[in-house]
Amino acid sequence: MLSYRIFKVWRRDMIVWQKYLAASLVTHFGEPLIYLVAMGFGLGRYIEGMGEISYVAFIAPAIVITSMMNGSSFEATFSSYTRLETQKTFHGIAMTPVSMEEVVGVEILWATTKSLITSCVIFIVLAFFGLLNSWTILLMPILMTVTGLLFSSIGMLMTSFARNYDFFSYYFTLFISPMFVFSGTFFPLDKLPTWAKYLAQVLPLTHAVRVARNLFAGQLLWQDLLATLLMLMTAIVISLIAIKRIVRRILV
Repeated sequence: MLSYRIFKVWRRDMIVWQKYLAASLVTHFGEPLIYLVAMGFGLGRYIEGMGEISYVAFIAPAIVITSMMNGSSFEATFSSYTRLETQKTFHGIAMTPVSMEEVVGVEILWATTKSLITSCVIFIVLAFFGLLNSWTILLMPILMTVTGLLFSSIGMLMTSFARNYDFFSYYFTLFISPMFVFSGTFFPLDKLPTWAKYLAQVLPLTHAVRVARNLFAGQLLWQDLLATLLMLMTAIVISLIAIKRIVRRILV
């Protein structure tokens, strides 16, 4: 019965999203495509290569992962805050047999689902450019889901603190944007100063990008399995804290 209620709320979000599906796909798919073409094939023409692979092959896994980060973060912040405070959707659904904890939990699952759908579309482009050459890429949806859950949970935690839309400027400017640049997305971390290397290891995107690159390269390392498991455990802990805070915010 619990899973049925969760599915109904998740399906409600899916039906609403279908009304502006085209615009959403353009937004979440267009930006990663621009980075792939401009950086990979534009800047990449002036870079001899990243070891045994081309520059576009180097950034392709990172583009997929950062798309998951951006999509889930935006949905769990701006969109969730709208449903929480502006539209009062959380309150309306909670009037049904669905509990408030379930409502918030589904928000995290939906943010992950939405970003997963839009990011999977990028694989079509990568296949067109011949960048999918390993069987381990079949494991990418697992990594993408875990990454989406992690950033959806963090985003929902930020939403629990937000009192207006401007609050999210701190989150995206001071956390998401620096992580997008300094997590090894566009250049190898071994070229950074020592202090920057240590800083990069604290950022969750760094580990997701590293695992993605190994999967694209046909490597499945136990360190990558451990990193993915740790990201999943972190996502669960943060999601539980976020759910508790949102529920307390609504009920107090």
